[in-house]
Amino acid sequence: MHTTTPSPTEYRKLPGVDALLRRPEVIRWSAEYGPEQVTAAIRALLEADRQAIGQGAAAPSENALIDQLAEHLQRENRPSLRPVINATGVIIHTNLGRAPLSAAAHQAIQTAATGYNNLEYDIDAGARGSRYGHARQLLRELTGAEDGLVVNNNAGAVFLVLSALCSPQEVVISRGELVEIGGGFRIPDVLRQSGAKLVEVGTTNRTHARDFAEALCGDTAAFMRVHASNFQQIGFVTKPSLAELVQIVRDSWWNDRVLVIDDLGSGTLLDTAPYGLSPEPTVQQSVAAGADVVTFSGDKLLGGPQAGLIVGKAESIEQIRRHPLTRALRVDKLTLAGLEATLQSYRRGKAVEEIPVWQMIAATPERLRGRAERWRGVLARAGLPVEVVPGQSTIGGGSLPGETLPTHLLALTVPRPDEYAARLRQANPPIVGRIQQERLLFDPRTVLPEEDERLLSTLCAGSELR
Repeated sequence: MHTTTPSPTEYRKLPGVDALLRRPEVIRWSAEYGPEQVTAAIRALLEADRQAIGQGAAAPSENALIDQLAEHLQRENRPSLRPVINATGVIIHTNLGRAPLSAAAHQAIQTAATGYNNLEYDIDAGARGSRYGHARQLLRELTGAEDGLVVNNNAGAVFLVLSALCSPQEVVISRGELVEIGGGFRIPDVLRQSGAKLVEVGTTNRTHARDFAEALCGDTAAFMRVHASNFQQIGFVTKPSLAELVQIVRDSWWNDRVLVIDDLGSGTLLDTAPYGLSPEPTVQQSVAAGADVVTFSGDKLLGGPQAGLIVGKAESIEQIRRHPLTRALRVDKLTLAGLEATLQSYRRGKAVEEIPVWQMIAATPERLRGRAERWRGVLARAGLPVEVVPGQSTIGGGSLPGETLPTHLLALTVPRPDEYAARLRQANPPIVGRIQQERLLFDPRTVLPEEDERLLSTLCAGSELR
């Protein structure tokens, strides 16, 4: 077998480490990234080139090596967590960070991150305070609850509520609500881990109020209702209302100690029906129906940072607040700042105007078509085969399963759409759309207005893939 013998001349063409380190751009990179990292990168690249020469390749020029070094340093120092342009049409995209935050939340987080603040300091008293007081009054006002508490996410909120209020007694729940949501989070497993005892009633599709009434006994700690989150039951389906569960407890011998817990999952403070969606139970409705404790998410339909919100009767919330697990699930100053700013938008009646999730939900098909047509015009002038087609957006994040909103999509027809989509994911920032019927689709509903120009310039730059 014939093998190519590497030329010693090619090896001698490779510059030394010191020579490269004296280059002006490399001196700047050493100051930016640190001399150790830059030196190690140069040595790794030169070693790779030596191996390539050993396989018969020619030595790269010094300028080519500098280009390789620049690319290597940028790649190695790129943050793992990066902005992404979400053109999928999924509003609350779990894989892409769920709810984008409002401008007010951005500003509040930046302010809280700069310098010191009164996270656990009572300014009026000049003494230690509690981080749990910061969003407390806003939660009371907006939900009608007696008290409120913030933890790190809704899964943590549910686990904490069950651990603090129900262990080691029984929790009665409809068999049709023993759900599993993303990441393998199963309600039966959570109940067991909390120390509470699961009591299933009814059948998968039909549970009646009498099933709960018959299960109620001296060892019952709570009735629990769980939002179906990411699936629907249709057809021959029955389940009692929250008000019915509350009434059963009130009429019982144990009305002074049996609780009604409502896990709303996503949870919303606004009525979804005016936007063409099925009515979603609001937090206010659950509180008004008499639930002792209501849990919901901060980063889904609320449109804020990741958090688990617990509202309800003052006695129950205080008991939860004192539980040792609360400290393990507590939130930091940045979450509290972003959440408080988000809740202030609701207090002002400006949620739809200021919170991106609700801006997207409220966007009309006509307005979306206008944006898509503008995109089409720019890309068509660049020679790309694009058209505007009708489509559907989805809410996502386990909210309103099966519900869609009409939209207009930019459709790009190219050979090898998978390859084109992969190139777009390597852009800065990455662009994520969806592929359907061998076309790349981009939904303006989930592209923030300030991202339009970057989206269009990146698509134009990728035209060579046609």
